[in-house]
Amino acid sequence: MNLKEIKELIQFLKEEEITEFELERGDVKLRIRRGTAELAQGAGERIIAVHPATIPAAAPGAVAHPAPVPSIPAPPEPKEELHIVRSPIVGTYYESPSPGSPPFVKPGDVVEAGQILCIVEAMKLMNEIEADVAGEIVKSLVKNGQPIEYGQDLFTIRPKK
Repeated sequence: MNLKEIKELIQFLKEEEITEFELERGDVKLRIRRGTAELAQGAGERIIAVHPATIPAAAPGAVAHPAPVPSIPAPPEPKEELHIVRSPIVGTYYESPSPGSPPFVKPGDVVEAGQILCIVEAMKLMNEIEADVAGEIVKSLVKNGQPIEYGQDLFTIRPKK
């Protein structure tokens, strides 16, 4: 495994918010851990184990020396009560009705209960995900085109009082 492959792997781990990764192939052992001990113990922890057959073989005699990964500080705990909109299904997240169209919502938008927030495509069916509370969109937690899981957090909303 060369330095370029390691850098690409680190970038992938950052994008997917994976906190720990370990790979062992022959004499080469690579372990990458991100964040602080408190972050690694958190409920949002994602650990992925990769079978050696899924990564291209290293050149004979090559030794992997991973670049240091900077620690990412834990985000500050919100002081207010925010509502989380979660995905009711597994699929692909889309922020707009069609490519090139503006997103249904963006941070700062005020939404009403029942308003469409996004689309989740599952088995070629486009499922509209609606707001279940009225309030202000604080943050969108997924990227356009990203695969999502059942129960995954999609948006945080500051409910109307």
